[in-house]
Amino acid sequence: MPRCRETKPDGTPCERIVGAQQDYCYAHDPDRAAERRRNASRGGRAKGNGELADLKKQLKGLAADVLGGKVDRGDAAVVNQILNTVIRAIEQERRLRELEELAQRLEALEEVLKGRKTG
Repeated sequence: MPRCRETKPDGTPCERIVGAQQDYCYAHDPDRAAERRRNASRGGRAKGNGELADLKKQLKGLAADVLGGKVDRGDAAVVNQILNTVIRAIEQERRLRELEELAQRLEALEEVLKGRKTG
């Protein structure tokens, strides 16, 4: 079975098996470097920064405090509205990141198609 031609950072040969028409595995293929960067970037964003978990914790605490009589219902309603606004802002940021990523991917596809038409 054919193996990747590249070497690992420690200098030993890569041992990954590749297809019959391939020279490199996914991790070493220079033609897939941009794809690897996009996937790594996407993976980093998917983890989130904990904002939503913090907001959920705040909302649960607020609900418990209202039910326990520690916080006035009117004050709690205002805080809830503010937290909901923050949640909507986070969602808008996520949508914007997705749109930017899609635009970059579309540009990359257009470049590939342009290269095929001229080649």
